[in-house]
Amino acid sequence: MSLRLATAKLWMRTSVLKRELGRVAEMTITTLDEMLREHAPGALEGIRAGDSPMDGDLDQRRRAMADAHRRRVTALVEAMGEEAAVEEGRRRISPVGVALGIEARERLGVGDDIEDLVEAAKVLYTVLGIEVEGEEGEEGKEAGEGGAGTMVLRVDRCALSEVYDPTTCRLMSAADEGLVRGLNPNVQMTFYERITEGRPCCRADLVMTTATEEA
Repeated sequence: MSLRLATAKLWMRTSVLKRELGRVAEMTITTLDEMLREHAPGALEGIRAGDSPMDGDLDQRRRAMADAHRRRVTALVEAMGEEAAVEEGRRRISPVGVALGIEARERLGVGDDIEDLVEAAKVLYTVLGIEVEGEEGEEGKEAGEGGAGTMVLRVDRCALSEVYDPTTCRLMSAADEGLVRGLNPNVQMTFYERITEGRPCCRADLVMTTATEEA
């Protein structure tokens, strides 16, 4: 593990967290607004008018961002249907996460192993009010559901889940999956449990892929 990664939490002051949260909010909301211009242009002005300002403490800013996401996804679902909105939304949100992950990989000096990725995720998710831990998969479980031989990323607390509905969570989690690809292009992340669907925590498989599998 690099020294930058090992000491990263030391420079995560409140001012830094607010700045980084603002960047995430701007990038993700802009992407959803682009979709709205294409599929529900009449709804965009009213949705923007209802946005809460990104000010106050960190919890207030997180709620404002999550609410902006949820209201935009709801409008897209009304215009496109749920599955079409989620499918296209995930496709367009994922590159936002990839870009953030690539930037963080370079800034934090993230290595190629999954342990480094989990440590980097702990640092980055602090911005969003998300608490994560890595745990080994369990014997007897299926692949893709925390089975043996995988690393599982467990989310014990997510500030966004207090505002998101299940559909918004499903769409926006593509940013998380993209973030992981940006941190390590050889790791694939797949959620199989979500707090927004009534589970006590979120869980996602982290699976190291090979060059052949990527091709």
